[in-house]
Amino acid sequence: MPDAVVIGSGPNGLVAANLLLDAGWSVEVLEAQEEPGGAVRSDRGVHPDYVSDVFSAFYPLAAASPVLARLDLAAEGLRWAHAPRVLAHPLLDGGCAVLERRAQDTAAGLAEFAAADADADADAWQSMYRTWSRIGPDLVQALFTPFPPIRSGLRLAAKLRASGGLRLARKLALPVRRLGEEEFAGEGGRLLLAGNALHADLAPEAAGSGGFGWLMSMLGQSHGFPVPVGGAGALTAALVSRFERRGGVLRCGERVASVVVRGGTAVGVVTAGGETVGARRAVLADTSAPALYRDLVGEEHLPSRLVRDLERFQWDFATFKVDWALTGRVPWTAPGAAGAGTVHLADGVDGLTRFAAQIAMGHVPDEPFALFGQMTRADPSRSPAGTESAWAYTHLPQHITADAGPDHITGRWDTRDQEAMADRIEAQVERFAPGFRALIAARRILAPSTLQAMNENLHNGAINNGTTALHQQLVFRPTPGTGRPETPVKNLYLASAAAHPGGGVHGAPGANAARAALRPRGAQTLLHRAQRV
Repeated sequence: MPDAVVIGSGPNGLVAANLLLDAGWSVEVLEAQEEPGGAVRSDRGVHPDYVSDVFSAFYPLAAASPVLARLDLAAEGLRWAHAPRVLAHPLLDGGCAVLERRAQDTAAGLAEFAAADADADADAWQSMYRTWSRIGPDLVQALFTPFPPIRSGLRLAAKLRASGGLRLARKLALPVRRLGEEEFAGEGGRLLLAGNALHADLAPEAAGSGGFGWLMSMLGQSHGFPVPVGGAGALTAALVSRFERRGGVLRCGERVASVVVRGGTAVGVVTAGGETVGARRAVLADTSAPALYRDLVGEEHLPSRLVRDLERFQWDFATFKVDWALTGRVPWTAPGAAGAGTVHLADGVDGLTRFAAQIAMGHVPDEPFALFGQMTRADPSRSPAGTESAWAYTHLPQHITADAGPDHITGRWDTRDQEAMADRIEAQVERFAPGFRALIAARRILAPSTLQAMNENLHNGAINNGTTALHQQLVFRPTPGTGRPETPVKNLYLASAAAHPGGGVHGAPGANAARAALRPRGAQTLLHRAQRV
């Protein structure tokens, strides 16, 4: 019997498992899929000569994560690569906002969007980056530790006072449209902030979207948007290698059907095949919150208040993704997009607002905001010289009520729906890169239902395991409570992006769950009593 059983081998589950092993525990990881990694996997499924990242691709949060840094995955062979430019947002007139590798270069490019106030826009970006340089490391540390972040929070509070205090807090609470308008006279800086905010499910007018857009932009400025050399699966391979080399046991193709609860304490799990796997000390679940509580634990073991709160749990946007094997480089009208690993495709901030409004109404957007990845630009090993391994994804409503476009997409995601949506994304790319479609040698479509079938945590393609909106963050994630990985069931811990600090590949939820499991039993008992009040 292992000391701990970890349900799921996504990055959070593998981080938790590694940390428990480091503490001297014996650990067994059970994964429902036939291969590990969750949403961090790559393959050659589009074309045998092209490596494609099946789910996530660029990892600024991983690059900044103190959790992953402490695991020393370079010792397991993990290497990172960068595109010449971090991110670009082209416009139909040929203009292009570019997040360069150096802040001064980004600032110089943004100045071109505001001829009358060029110096002011350049200074605004540089000022944002100086603020990030002062508080960024402590902010990341505070975000990636259990809530409330006492030590890192105190350090951060001291630096916030020195960086403007309440005025900075106000900026981060702003909708990203308003933040961009206050900081930049031209459109360039506004585009970078707003496009980055929509990496999550935050509309340009949503409170707090300014803070998220600023965070992602500054992470890109300081750490880039790096990719694992050889494919996203190299990150998973490094985590698995470290785990197994230290004596951990990973079993793929083993779906967990339920958590065994006795006397209010988790004591193991039962697999779909009927095997009981006991756990002497803890069960950690790298699963969605609804799946853990409703399917694996059962409402009979939970406080009625939590059961009611789960009825209000909100998923983030659905996701639709297309992978391509391209015979040449993308023919962008805007030259600035050619060297960028990530490209945002929307007709300005107004286009982003229109896109988010259509999703809010339950409509499939007619001109979808597309996040486009040029993987070979970042890592030449991904495809033959002169070609491109590329992908794009867009967001959709969780529940589709209508199609804002002409194709009558229903959300059933039959072949007709999938082909129509993939064609619509390609048409959006073609607007900014005429001739793009002529380069397609092969494509793969991943509809929301397909993504969920390949990774159950991606509920209908929700990539963040719950909305990023303020009402489901910090003490409200995944439901109102402590904002911590402890659950109402003793020795059971939520170790997925459903827990604080949420989505992204950084390992913090898994690390927080491992720390909670290792905490002295007396402290755990007090927390469980507090949760039941």
